Amino acid sequence: MKVVLFCGGYGVRMGSATRRIPKPMLPVGDEPILVHIMRYYAAWGHREFILCLGHRGEVIEEYFVDHPMTNGPEGWRISCVHTGLDTTIAERLTKVDHLLGDDREFLATYGDGLTDAPLDQLIAHFRATGKTALFLAVRPRFHAHVVQLDDAGMVHGVESMDGTDILINGGFFVFKREIMDSIRPGEELVDEPFRRLIARGELIGRRYDGFWAPMDTLKDKQYLDCLAAAGNPPWVVAHVPGQGGLGDAPVLA
Repeated sequence: MKVVLFCGGYGVRMGSATRRIPKPMLPVGDEPILVHIMRYYAAWGHREFILCLGHRGEVIEEYFVDHPMTNGPEGWRISCVHTGLDTTIAERLTKVDHLLGDDREFLATYGDGLTDAPLDQLIAHFRATGKTALFLAVRPRFHAHVVQLDDAGMVHGVESMDGTDILINGGFFVFKREIMDSIRPGEELVDEPFRRLIARGELIGRRYDGFWAPMDTLKDKQYLDCLAAAGNPPWVVAHVPGQGGLGDAPVLA
């Protein structure tokens, strides 16, 4: 399946780090986080990538020109598409629709998150349901407390978000091509288009309690750098399907 990667945001929460370098090109260990994401998909056999570029997109293009091995021995095919500076995620998706060819299904994700979710199980579940769209539902990683108040303002509970059952969109998607029919100009993917899918019963979430981590802030980057420095980071898939089992790979709930 082709993989659409959204790489066009400004990355403003990363501060000055993303003024000259787009967030997907910030290194985790010795490689850009974008390459870690692409290696994850490639390990599951999905090696054709469509990169939706925006802010400093030329930096991403130049990287893959300077590192031709990603298009060589590993068998990756990479298409870079400048989809605009202030384009929404949904609009970026429609701008690369023609590159999907005759494919009726495709994968998509943002250029700033990592997981070890078993992608084959995710795709199999998506196909079994027959729905239009699926996303990975995960526990939030940011630290906050959920407060319970009554109408008078009395506090009846303060609980760490880590201890709740709150789930958020983890940003790893499986789509049917029909997702394009739910998108209107100027809309954000998880807002109006997803609401239309929900109304038709065409959107499903797949809970995953294993490793998932975004890189929204410098603190997030430091966390991922520490995991990379320790060796065997959790997002690395050790075996390509068909060339050895995944051992104790986590299972989706």
